[in-house]
Amino acid sequence: MARISPLMIAPPLIFAALAGILLWGMDRDNPEQLPSTFVGRDAPALPVTTLPGKVQLTDEMLRQPGVKLVNFWASWCPPCRAEHPTLTELSKTMPVYGVDLKDPEPQAVRFLDEYGDPFHAIATDPNGRGAIDWGVTAPPETFIVDGEGKVLFRFAGPLVREDYTNRFLPELEKALAAE
Repeated sequence: MARISPLMIAPPLIFAALAGILLWGMDRDNPEQLPSTFVGRDAPALPVTTLPGKVQLTDEMLRQPGVKLVNFWASWCPPCRAEHPTLTELSKTMPVYGVDLKDPEPQAVRFLDEYGDPFHAIATDPNGRGAIDWGVTAPPETFIVDGEGKVLFRFAGPLVREDYTNRFLPELEKALAAE
């Protein structure tokens, strides 16, 4: 009887394992969404600086009763400009807090003066360290936080059009209903 070399069996086994991994990856809910490790956990610490004349965003504010939003933004970010009207509307019904990311102070102030300030309080993150702590990959990113300071949902990208109505708004409504 002919003996089969282990080297003859290895390629089909490697191929089968790779095919299985790829099939499993295709079956995920949203393969383009990066899951946040903070969902269900306490919100990370916030930077302790703010813009001149603005209310300093504090960790205590995130633990006040009610659902709130934390939005990482920058004046140099075109998608942040696109979502600004949405944040302005949301701020009429709930606290919206901003973290200004890697932005020169004069540009950030000019942006808010020109487009309006939807933020109830602001923290500045000139070096991006706070964004790293929150797991932010690039602005804009918005987090839904509950009254105990727990992160309920992370939304990467601008709050506009179908992404806003189909992905973000249902999570916000779910958080508000659970309140």
